[in-house]
Amino acid sequence: MSSNRTVALLVGLAMLISPTAVRGQDGEVNSPGLSNDCADAESDPRDFRLLATKKTSTMEQELNQTANAGYRLQDVMGGETAFGGSEVVAVMCKLRDAEDLGRYQYKLLATNKTSTMQQELQAAGNAGFEYRGQTVFETAFGNQEVVVILERDREANLNDTYEYKLLATKKTSTMQKELRGAGDAGYEFVGLTVASTLFGGEEVVAIMRRRPPE
Repeated sequence: MSSNRTVALLVGLAMLISPTAVRGQDGEVNSPGLSNDCADAESDPRDFRLLATKKTSTMEQELNQTANAGYRLQDVMGGETAFGGSEVVAVMCKLRDAEDLGRYQYKLLATNKTSTMQQELQAAGNAGFEYRGQTVFETAFGNQEVVVILERDREANLNDTYEYKLLATKKTSTMQKELRGAGDAGYEFVGLTVASTLFGGEEVVAIMRRRPPE
């Protein structure tokens, strides 16, 4: 099965499971499950910031510095820019009369080991961070990393935590079974990427989340 057909099948399957975000390497995404201050406003003036870096370690710092000035993440994408080469690019927005400076905090996870990502996702979920987006980033050494950005609302209830499940496989038939199994357990689908991970090769990586069962 061709890679294009694989991605098309998975996107269709994911949309049937949940009408949330889907992203391939060249796709566009809207963050699921969160109100979007800039999108919700009808005609209020907006201000935007664009962040771009070759180092994922730098992006988290820049996200939080910009958030402290009242901005909120709108989208993230990894790819080749004309002059920067392989970069992670993020767009942040705020309403010009916004007063909630520093309300949001961001955590960026980047790894080429899907087993490591699962552990880091759950640690972030236990701390109240909620999924905002994911993409694929090619490092300076030629490897690909799955990049996930999470957000925490400092005004939210500290007991609002999340359970995350990361599914990674090279077989679409296996992914379908795993998605359905997670859905039966109450998980919702939030994001999808296709990346060449360190041990899995060309893998489809899906992220699911749910509130902890009471």
